[in-house]
Amino acid sequence: MSAVRGPFVYGDRVQLTGPKGKLQTITLVEDGELHTHLGVLRHSAIAGEPDGSVVTNSEGHEYLCLRPLLRDFVMSMPRGAAIVYPKDAAQIVAQADIFPGAVVVEAGVGSGALSMSLLRAVGERGELHSFERRAEFAEVARANITTFFGGVPDQWEIHFGDLAEALPRDMADGSVDRVVLDMLAPWEVLPAVSDALAPGGVVTCYVATATQLSRVAEFIRGLGCFTEPESSETMVRGWHVDGLAVRPDHRMVGHTGFLISSRRLAPGSLAPEVKRRASKRSYGDADENEWTPGSVGDREITDKNLRKRVRDAEKAAAGAERAAALRGDDQVGGSSSASV
Repeated sequence: MSAVRGPFVYGDRVQLTGPKGKLQTITLVEDGELHTHLGVLRHSAIAGEPDGSVVTNSEGHEYLCLRPLLRDFVMSMPRGAAIVYPKDAAQIVAQADIFPGAVVVEAGVGSGALSMSLLRAVGERGELHSFERRAEFAEVARANITTFFGGVPDQWEIHFGDLAEALPRDMADGSVDRVVLDMLAPWEVLPAVSDALAPGGVVTCYVATATQLSRVAEFIRGLGCFTEPESSETMVRGWHVDGLAVRPDHRMVGHTGFLISSRRLAPGSLAPEVKRRASKRSYGDADENEWTPGSVGDREITDKNLRKRVRDAEKAAAGAERAAALRGDDQVGGSSSASV
């Protein structure tokens, strides 16, 4: 699972930086061409060149050619569901302490963006178990991961079904080191998560709104078997640096979601009491119907659009597998326990 080295081959994805810094990502194909208003760039001009080369199109314009980094790939890959942005994926890996050899559970798999970071973090000795309710999303994720890694990693397995039912079915109590939840109502599965986690294990939830954040925190406290939850959000602001002209960029990557983490206590242990002001409102059964995708601003994707994204992702995956075969890669196992 190390980074690919060597010259570009057909099937590779290439990130092009053209005039004025515009980025484009293409998959190299035989007799392929990139047509823009600035001219034609033939794929054959890139194939065989080393990573980091500069090539020229038909009108003399130069393009820098690089293999996409993980963050670049995630932002340009086909999506079936909304992705976890690289800035949040990095925080999840750090805050949940995803380590080589860890047994990690994630739900849901979405388009596979977070799965790629988790697979890299657990390494070849670890395990990533991704739980997903929709087969279409799993297909997009599998194709994207195949495209990026050149095959399906052996340490990855997809499970289908609702986590509250599938987790006790597929994972033994106390067998999981880390759980990452990217779902609409994570509190619904926390009892099952508490059983699966080993003492000291970490659960991290990625939620979009402050009301979700509040409800998750109160539910964790109410279970009585976790430490006091910690919440945060991450915002990234770039800087313009050109000689003495140093200033913040006019645009920044602001709020995308909240992270809330807690650790599993040993059986029978109670966390020391934390004194807090009493909340003016608690969550009861009366607001169960409020938690719908539309009520929290989650966009629904049409079946037709989703099918198109599945086709796009699988097409890219086929190209990556062809490139891996031409290169003779042995970076990922030929067999996989993933069942999609």
